[in-house]
Amino acid sequence: MDLTTGDQPFLSPGRAVWMVCNGEIYNAPELRREFAQAGYPFRSTGDIETIVPLYERLGPDGVGRLDGMFALAVWDDPQRRLLLARDRAGEKPLFWTQVEGEIRFASEIQALLVFPDQPRRLNPTAAALYAALGYVPAPHTMFAGIAKLEPGHVLVAHEGGVTERRYWDAAAVAAGPSRLDAPATLRATLLRAVERELMSDVPVGVFTSGGLDSSLLAAAAARVMPGEQIHTYSVRFVEPGYDESPYAEAVTHHIRTQHHVVAADEPALERAFTTITRGLAEPVGDPAILPTYLLAEAAREDVKVVLSGEGADELFGGYPTYLGHKAAALFQRTPGRAVLRWLVNRLPTSTGKVTLEFLLKQLVAAAESPPVERHLTWFGALGPDRRTLAWATGLLDRFPADGGLNRLLWLDFLSYLPDNLLVKVDRGTMLASLEARAPYLDRAVLELVLPAPVRLKVRGLTTKAILKEAARGLVPDDVIGRRKRGLSVPVARWLNGGLAALADRYLAAPRLYPDAPTARLLAEHRAGKSNNARKLWPILMAELWAERWNVEIG
Repeated sequence: MDLTTGDQPFLSPGRAVWMVCNGEIYNAPELRREFAQAGYPFRSTGDIETIVPLYERLGPDGVGRLDGMFALAVWDDPQRRLLLARDRAGEKPLFWTQVEGEIRFASEIQALLVFPDQPRRLNPTAAALYAALGYVPAPHTMFAGIAKLEPGHVLVAHEGGVTERRYWDAAAVAAGPSRLDAPATLRATLLRAVERELMSDVPVGVFTSGGLDSSLLAAAAARVMPGEQIHTYSVRFVEPGYDESPYAEAVTHHIRTQHHVVAADEPALERAFTTITRGLAEPVGDPAILPTYLLAEAAREDVKVVLSGEGADELFGGYPTYLGHKAAALFQRTPGRAVLRWLVNRLPTSTGKVTLEFLLKQLVAAAESPPVERHLTWFGALGPDRRTLAWATGLLDRFPADGGLNRLLWLDFLSYLPDNLLVKVDRGTMLASLEARAPYLDRAVLELVLPAPVRLKVRGLTTKAILKEAARGLVPDDVIGRRKRGLSVPVARWLNGGLAALADRYLAAPRLYPDAPTARLLAEHRAGKSNNARKLWPILMAELWAERWNVEIG
């Protein structure tokens, strides 16, 4: 908002407070009215400047009144105090380090590496978590000494030291009473969130896949902006079984948007691969960042802001994995399950997108493990070890113990969402100079859905039950009934084809992970014995990252 007078940093009238912010403040209109009535002399008409009078009145506690996606820094000159803060869900990144008594911070790690005295040593704790999970959970980064501020946290630095604390507590919200009483309540809350996040001085688009989450956002945008031209974008793969662009086109015809289809053939994916691996000073283990970048690159020709559906699966229970936990309980009670496991593991290996064979093999591999270990095995890369399990269990310590399946949704909300999915979206779009917003992560939506009982989310074999009910009348019934597929990339065949030489070079004897069985996994993958793409891809990305950024190992 406010592209003409919104230059940063913003200063208070007496030049005592200096502020920079990356993101958008959705409740800025209310804050502006409040402080304008109190006589604050705003110099801009945008959203970001409202942080300054808020800080002047409330200090660091003022962050709790902000609704939006943001990473911000405030320098309080009279107090000689630095404040850093990050939004509740972790949409915007904020990295910081301390070198020789100097605190440095940035929205991307590569900005910190510009300093010649910044060490580039590997963080072994982060590297182990990355190998297990396929991403690095906050507060860690792959660089020793560089930290990632956790979502919903503030950092305060002054002469007495550095302290961090929560200003918003997902566990406390989840433990509160549920106010989600009907699909109509959810629908109204989502529509208000979309309306707030469409406030912009620039054209807005929506990333669509033809699935429920993105289709509902596109329909909501059309509902709250009648008469406005909504741009929608979907990706077209040439690989059989991966392309969902016809579904997206059908939905956008129903909603009547200006639809754009972006080709993700092998040359385009290779170009995206080069951009990502050269441009980001952190390994991103989710290959979906490649089509995300291609979508953002195309959308940037028409719009400056897009809505994206991240958060819906974690809040409403959308992943097949959640049903897998129900199937695991059934499997544990099945006589002769050893024979059944033997039969499943002898099914022919497929390199397709989330095939039945892949799901069955995932199920029998971890069905008899405890829930958290099972979940991380299904969602992770090389799989959890004791340290990873201790980390995950610790995240859930403060959440209700009787949450059942909700505890796994909360776990994904706390880590898989901010440290994997939102990283993919933020980095993929920002590399194309595009801003992505996630209405499902609006504060009002979070505080409505997090404490809701799991029966409203996963009901029998129906995932996202209440979201589907809220969507009726806005999106076609066939979209509501479609099985979730997700934005996947055909990397299984790519590792055997266009990236074969690269995979051979970096995975035969990986420098970061000399004890990892990547050579065996790659041989099995090449022979068609098993689809190991999910395990191999994050390790390949980490090896390329370490070489690109001259990381010191050991």
